[in-house]
Amino acid sequence: MLAIVVGIISCKNEPKEEIISDEIALEEEKEIEKYEFGFNLNDFIVVRDTIRRGDSFGQILERNKIGYPQIYNIVEKTKDSFNIARLQEGKPYTLLCTKDSLQLPTCFIYQPNKEEYVVVNFQDSIHAYTNKKPIKYVEKEATGTIAPGSSISQVLDEQGLSQRLAFMMADDIYAWTIDFNRLQEGDEFKVIYTDKYIDDSTYVGVHNIKAAYFEHNKEPFYAFEFETDKEKGFRDYFSEEAKNLRRAFLKAPVQFSRVSSRYNLKRRIAYYGNRVRPHRGTDFAAGIGTPILATANGTVTKSSYTRGNGKYVKIKHNATYSTQYLHMKNRNVKVGQFVKQGDVIGWVGMTGNTGGPHVCYRFWKNGKQVDPFKQKLPEAEPISDSLKAEYLEFIKPIRAQLDGIEFLREKLEIKIDSTKILDNQILVEDDLITEK
Repeated sequence: MLAIVVGIISCKNEPKEEIISDEIALEEEKEIEKYEFGFNLNDFIVVRDTIRRGDSFGQILERNKIGYPQIYNIVEKTKDSFNIARLQEGKPYTLLCTKDSLQLPTCFIYQPNKEEYVVVNFQDSIHAYTNKKPIKYVEKEATGTIAPGSSISQVLDEQGLSQRLAFMMADDIYAWTIDFNRLQEGDEFKVIYTDKYIDDSTYVGVHNIKAAYFEHNKEPFYAFEFETDKEKGFRDYFSEEAKNLRRAFLKAPVQFSRVSSRYNLKRRIAYYGNRVRPHRGTDFAAGIGTPILATANGTVTKSSYTRGNGKYVKIKHNATYSTQYLHMKNRNVKVGQFVKQGDVIGWVGMTGNTGGPHVCYRFWKNGKQVDPFKQKLPEAEPISDSLKAEYLEFIKPIRAQLDGIEFLREKLEIKIDSTKILDNQILVEDDLITEK
């Protein structure tokens, strides 16, 4: 703007009207190109807000100078395409108002999530429709080396990368091949992943991992994402030899936790005179509120409370296997509900017989409680013979891309916060009561 002002002052002596008018036109053109939700926002007074507690569609419009007869007319004409009762507290909305002294709303735009928006347009003919913001996927690469006293989370954090990459590698890809709580100094990884953006600029997180390579204890582990059922959109991760990297069950029901007490039928407790009190579960220590995940697909058979178990959930996976999750702060599923592997079924708490925050994970095989770590559990679905040749051809260029990524081997000094270590080293009392 300063250059334009100087130009206007100088044009008293030397006329430069053509250049100045071009610059002004360029500025105006930039201002005009403000589009969102399919509207040129420069044509309106834009009012942005969020749904407040107790708000209704009618109250919002009344607060913004729309009378009840018109509100009734809008609701009637849009009820087949927009349910006004579904407005959720805390969700954003936008009003596009006229650029005059009245500033009357002509359009109500509601965003139920980051991608979708609902437009209720009442400036000409009253109508409503749902649309999605433009989404862009950007492929990226990342690499890292585990330094002394470090973790994959710290390595990613130092590079400003999303922690979701760590969760996806630990739980979605390498859950049964690498223990991410026991990574070694010098372990290295490379990953090809996709970041997701809305409106080209709003980052909404990691969309997927296309391929990964992890060298753990000098042993290489390749992983490639592949669609095994195009009709249903099923995808999974496989090795360079087309072997499925997953198992039918996750190793743990909580991410990045530690085992505080193992399955032990000969456990003795000093508090009870050193008598044998069997522990038929595996305890995973985690902070209160940590999501508890279903370790496999199945149907919820119990979502209840007992004095010993506290709030708990039990899932039947098939005729052979069932699992149970004890001491929840809150449950997130109901009896009869079907859940998928990795679904959040509740949150870690301290309900029932427990001396610290954790989840007691119990595992049934043929109606008998067993140690899940000693079971030879079934693998996930393998690649069919008809798809194997296609898969091996599909991963050739991706493997070449992975192999071409250079490792980031710079060893950084990691200063560990001793307070955080103490917070994680919570001693949890073993469960004293076994659910029958």
